[in-house]
Amino acid sequence: MEKVLIKIQKAAPSVIIPQYESEGAAGLDLRAFIDSDITIAPFKREKIPTGLFLEIPEGYEAQVRPRSGLAIKSGITVLNSPGTIDSDYRGQLEVILINLGEQVVTIKNGDRIAQLVISPVVRAQILEVQALSLSKRGSGGFGSTGDK
Repeated sequence: MEKVLIKIQKAAPSVIIPQYESEGAAGLDLRAFIDSDITIAPFKREKIPTGLFLEIPEGYEAQVRPRSGLAIKSGITVLNSPGTIDSDYRGQLEVILINLGEQVVTIKNGDRIAQLVISPVVRAQILEVQALSLSKRGSGGFGSTGDK
């Protein structure tokens, strides 16, 4: 398995460095770094700081994804999922959470709020053309292949 070096700077000594919580985990768990609890009402969103600053190597990105346990238990998910952290971004990593559940959810300092997946990036070369090649599917989308 390829390993990529991600440099991390902490906003304070108490910030917890993300880690893989199991041997086969693809994502590093991100934790809230907040001075006071943040409540998220149903269908409201909040930006949650992590206290982390990353240096991601060129050719890679970090994707911020929801945690399945939060999603099923309380309806909390990452609004812009997956959120992309570009290799040239050096600001604090913050996570936009939305509450799609029916109850108010309280986020506390140190709570695991999302996961971070490191992925290679392929950049496209764009070529403008007058026509595209034909395909069997054509312009069919949004359910065009059926339900079953």
